[in-house]
Amino acid sequence: MIRPKLSVSSVTFHLLLVTYVTFVTSQYLPTWDSLDSRPLPTWYDEAKFGIFMHWGVFSVPSYGSEWFWWNWKGLHRPLYVMFMANNYPPSFKYQDFAPMFRAEFYDPDEWAEILEASGARYLVLTSKHHEGWTNWGSKYSWNWNSVDAGPHRDLVGALANSIREKTSLKFGLYYSLFEWFHPLYLEDKKNGYKTQTYVKDVMTPQMYEIVNTYKPEIVWSDGDWEAPDTYWNSTEFLAWLYNDSPVKDTVVTNDRWGDGDRCKHGGYYTCNDRYNPGVLQKHKWENCMTIDKHSWGYRRNSPLSDYLDMDNLTQILAETVSCGGNLLMNIGPTSDGRIAPIFEERLRQMGSWLKVNGEAIYSSKPWTHQNDTITPGIWYTSKADAVYGIVLDWPNSNKLLLGAPKTTEQTTIMMLGYPTPLTWSAEQPTGLIVSMPTIPISQLPCQWAWVLKFTNIS
Repeated sequence: MIRPKLSVSSVTFHLLLVTYVTFVTSQYLPTWDSLDSRPLPTWYDEAKFGIFMHWGVFSVPSYGSEWFWWNWKGLHRPLYVMFMANNYPPSFKYQDFAPMFRAEFYDPDEWAEILEASGARYLVLTSKHHEGWTNWGSKYSWNWNSVDAGPHRDLVGALANSIREKTSLKFGLYYSLFEWFHPLYLEDKKNGYKTQTYVKDVMTPQMYEIVNTYKPEIVWSDGDWEAPDTYWNSTEFLAWLYNDSPVKDTVVTNDRWGDGDRCKHGGYYTCNDRYNPGVLQKHKWENCMTIDKHSWGYRRNSPLSDYLDMDNLTQILAETVSCGGNLLMNIGPTSDGRIAPIFEERLRQMGSWLKVNGEAIYSSKPWTHQNDTITPGIWYTSKADAVYGIVLDWPNSNKLLLGAPKTTEQTTIMMLGYPTPLTWSAEQPTGLIVSMPTIPISQLPCQWAWVLKFTNIS
């Protein structure tokens, strides 16, 4: 075959083309300097509020927390040992809970409706927790997954379909890098993480599996703390995720990719569970927290006092968003596939609050002040030419004293959901006094945390 001669210009063109293709397909290198330079997709910051769901075999004993297996067999904590001794035969193994995880009442369309009603803009579902059970039929978790055992159903896929067909929420997945008792992981751990058999045979294939199959808009990594990111091959996975995966342009990730990475590397920072710094942060962050004060998974024995109420939740939301964060609020479904009434109530209450006050939350930005300089319990957000003050406690005598807003002759103050402008007076040097509506609380736009909208202030 005679090869055609290439001119200098055509050679240059081909070299430029190869360079361009190489740049496009390898935009991010598997280094933190490169990966951390990726801009966070804008949808995430605009969303502000998401729902976390911890669901797995631990939902069967539903005692103590989702760390039940580790507390029972890893730490041998007396309460867990006694619970098992009093309620199950001596030969009972944790794996024997799997057939009891039947999810017989699981209706993903019903879940989708409740989640949509919460006002959340995204969902993060547990695909695999530290127990290793996968809520999909993983080829790398034989007989320890929701298709081969228990529900005999692809729990992840069913909810992904309902969320995308019935709601406007973004669908995300939580994935635990490690497993407490996986023999391959324990062998790597015994070898000081100098071998990576578990990573190559289980973890990495599973992560590719969930991304390629379910196309999550969030990959929420966890279980990172026992080994460095070099063991987990985290940067290699993230480079693929950002460059070549089916969600490369829209996916967001957190910071739990290896020991020492939290609050330093990744898409947005979680730093710690229930992270709520109370001051403006330089990097986008998320406050992942639980409605149940003591557990991420469902607990059958939790009293009402263990659940945060709407006063608590609106306060946490206001503090978080004011300081530039997103709130990821967790619930734990039951082993039979229900969202318990206490969780459903909180979700619907949050949704009703956001219907009135979402203007101050969604797509908002931190203001020059996060909280008020005079009166505690006032948290500020901003959007375009408006500033919002989230008032957590109704003031005595209906008079609210504020120090942060500086008024002008054109200043107007509205309460979201209330039709009439509020009267105000500027008294120096004490600050701004706002006259709140003198009507019964039952006639107010909402029952918890009221939002003032300021225009033409400095």
